[in-house]
Amino acid sequence: MNADGAEARWVAEPAKDTGHGRSPYERDRARVLHSAAFRRLATKTQVHTAGTDDFLRTRLTHSLEVAQIAREMGARLGCDPDVVDTAGLAHDLGHPPFGHNGEAALDAVAADCGGFEGNAQTLRVLTRLEAKVYAADGTSAGLNLTRAALDAVGKYPWTRRPGRRKFGVYADDLPVFDWLREGSPAGERRCLEAQVMDWADDVAYSVHDVEDGIHGGYLTLAPLRADADERAALCADVAAVYSAESPDYLGQALVDLLADPVLAPLAGYDGSHRAQAALKVTTSVLTGRFVATAVAATTDRYGPGPHRRYEADLVVPRPLWARCALLKGIALRYVMRRPGASARYQRQREILTDLVAVLARRAPEALDPVFAPSWRAAPDDAARLRVVVDQVASLTDPAALAWHARLRDG
Repeated sequence: MNADGAEARWVAEPAKDTGHGRSPYERDRARVLHSAAFRRLATKTQVHTAGTDDFLRTRLTHSLEVAQIAREMGARLGCDPDVVDTAGLAHDLGHPPFGHNGEAALDAVAADCGGFEGNAQTLRVLTRLEAKVYAADGTSAGLNLTRAALDAVGKYPWTRRPGRRKFGVYADDLPVFDWLREGSPAGERRCLEAQVMDWADDVAYSVHDVEDGIHGGYLTLAPLRADADERAALCADVAAVYSAESPDYLGQALVDLLADPVLAPLAGYDGSHRAQAALKVTTSVLTGRFVATAVAATTDRYGPGPHRRYEADLVVPRPLWARCALLKGIALRYVMRRPGASARYQRQREILTDLVAVLARRAPEALDPVFAPSWRAAPDDAARLRVVVDQVASLTDPAALAWHARLRDG
């Protein structure tokens, strides 16, 4: 797998003889698992506010599940399992407090330094912000993962541009981005490992958020089964947010999904042990189908493999994409947009906006010792704002609340 320098690191490191013969990719995985950024995911919101329910997922448990799905799917295709596992573990390290809501708030306040995007922030965490390796010139190389691992984390290998909400690199991180993309085909094609991780993320997000919503009592499928207008409204939401398919195509896919016997155990869910077991069977079967169908379609097109890097692209059949998008839409409509949620989201955005404003005024003294030197060394206001945003994005949900209360009253 090193024909294109896949095992290379941004900063060369001496060989590490542990006596156990670990591969470079096993070392990558260990570096992510032992990082502070990974630990902080334990109290960062996935969909439900972290800490509100012992059953519900956080960014940490979500990342562990994505890594497991990606590892199994990648292994079936012939990818190095540690590369896809590392990508799954690392893919959300850049997400700020309060999930995608916090991401939107920071994007607004970071307009003068290039905006904010969780995936671009992940690259920044991995290659700059996390404390592990320094270059000879005294600059941080972050975890200094291999080229293959960094490339596998890159869901959106392009800079910010009009008409695209997602992007994967800020302008001042382009040197390491250009390095990690060396050996990749021209254009924006993603390596197979990144595609596997991205699909594993979609699968985990769609299936598990519905599971959490059912268990938490936030959603039931009964309105969708009974009301054609409600089905149409859901499909309109999905077409607007998650899918390029027409509402008509999604409507038929939704009818087929609701008729699937695998969803039958979701009716009348009461939280009992037996009901939880039935719910887990549903999520397990759905996850297995999403994985197996994509693996089969990919091997049908490219052969049995092994397939790695740019030797193949993941094939996800159109009906499978639609089902995944519909499950995401169900969580969006009945969980994330449930009554009362908008006021909480507004408050979360206000907290992060206030934090950036206060820290920008009180920096560098108000910043953590990790970030204060970077603020002092920043060449201009935009670079100093980026450091403040880095600080706020690094906080957990409880820390953001605590910092806001302390700085507001201080």
